[in-house]
Amino acid sequence: MNLLHVSKFYYPKVGGIEWVVRQLAKGMTGPGNTVRVLSSVSRGFGGRQTINGVRVSKAASAGVLLSVPLAPTFPLHLRAASRDADLVHYHLPDPLSVTSHQLAASTDARIVATYHNDIVRQSTPLKLYRPVLDRFLDRTDRILVTSPALRDRSDFLAPYTEKCTVVPLSIDLDEYEPGIPPASDLPVSGDRPVVLFVGRLIYYKGVEYLVDAMAQVDADLLVVGDGERRESFERRAEDQGVGDRVSFLGYVSDETLHHCYDRADVFVLPSVAPSEGFGIVQLEAMAYRTPVVNTDIPSGVPWVSRDGETGLTVPPEDPDSLAAAIETLLADQSLRREYGENARQRVEERFSRDRMVRETRAVYEELFGS
Repeated sequence: MNLLHVSKFYYPKVGGIEWVVRQLAKGMTGPGNTVRVLSSVSRGFGGRQTINGVRVSKAASAGVLLSVPLAPTFPLHLRAASRDADLVHYHLPDPLSVTSHQLAASTDARIVATYHNDIVRQSTPLKLYRPVLDRFLDRTDRILVTSPALRDRSDFLAPYTEKCTVVPLSIDLDEYEPGIPPASDLPVSGDRPVVLFVGRLIYYKGVEYLVDAMAQVDADLLVVGDGERRESFERRAEDQGVGDRVSFLGYVSDETLHHCYDRADVFVLPSVAPSEGFGIVQLEAMAYRTPVVNTDIPSGVPWVSRDGETGLTVPPEDPDSLAAAIETLLADQSLRREYGENARQRVEERFSRDRMVRETRAVYEELFGS
């Protein structure tokens, strides 16, 4: 099979979708298969390289506007890359790739799209983009969705549910084992429990509500990640009087990230919008047997970590409920242990990388009648 993955960005760009595309591309590489990836850079010149046996082409970009790379040559790259492909696998949301497909794709290949989450914030541009997206989804042979909740609750997917197949995202469990030696000291007291957040510091992550909640929680909070709202969150922590207990670490090494997961007593994903379609970071915490506090948003987030089984789920935009859930877990070690064991088991049974690759390959084979 000649397989082409099309994604907004690719490794070493960090992000949930980028990780998934990389794992699928690596997992499909083997005898008889040619696997390529087409993406763009966030700014600068593009190029070609081979990463883990995968041929990667990146289009040049003048920057990013409304989360869309300004890559005018991308349609030409897509036309050339898709010409001899047997199957083209898109990863949405990605207006650049969807629009480019409508403009320039020249192929008889099967079309598969993994639908990671809805676009909800850019309402005015969305009115122009929605008809383009609808035509694209109508053209696809199969739509992979990351959770049953996303399939059932997305207005965008409602006309296409018959060709939707649930293939959850995953992690490589071999990389998530407790007891990894610390890569560095963490800014925690040692006398207080540790609460952890990992993710980009952008609008839909809801970090401001977690910062507010910490005024009611006697614990240290580690915030791993960076983004446009970091400075405002740091000021908020000072205003709430918790600046000495909330540490913004920015982007950290893999070793330090694993140490954070291993050290944390509770992991919190306080997302406020379905732009958070899944929350792979929940899986990473769960692999370390760390209970999760998440929010009841209309996406796969509360399906990944289940209320009363692997953690607690609270209403979004509610710092009081966040604080109460965190305190409930911190106050009960046996409950944390129970939820943590359930969390690890759920990841092993449902969210392993091998299972994601296997289920995706099964969709490909079905499309070709194998």
